[in-house]
Amino acid sequence: MITRMSHVLVWVKNQQEALEFYRDKLGFEVDTDAKIGEDFRWLTMKIPTQPGFEIILMEPNPGMMLDEESAAQLRSLIDKGMLGGGVFESDDIHKTFDELTKRGVEFKGPPSVQSWGTATVMKDNSGNWFSLGQDKEAATTA
Repeated sequence: MITRMSHVLVWVKNQQEALEFYRDKLGFEVDTDAKIGEDFRWLTMKIPTQPGFEIILMEPNPGMMLDEESAAQLRSLIDKGMLGGGVFESDDIHKTFDELTKRGVEFKGPPSVQSWGTATVMKDNSGNWFSLGQDKEAATTA
């Protein structure tokens, strides 16, 4: 039986620049940063309040996981801003939106009220889009 997910992969244009974005703009922490062989870097970030879950920041380079054609296709999708997906949650979305905007994070617009809570959409420095949300219950306790 599967009990939880521990890692998720996000394709990025440049691992070092993505590390700096996720650390300095979003406030995440480096969990693992290790070279494996000459050309492979295993880089994971963690959200300080969510132990046991890591975000793998991976460049689409041929080698361990990809052939050149597949790597090129992924790079093309990243360049078009077609990847990403997932939801980050906040206990105070308006405060988080203001803080991240001041740090230079790009949003499609301010948070808006939905039937289930409040949300907006943000972009990382590789062009990946993510939802940022706060459910109704969290909004009433914040």
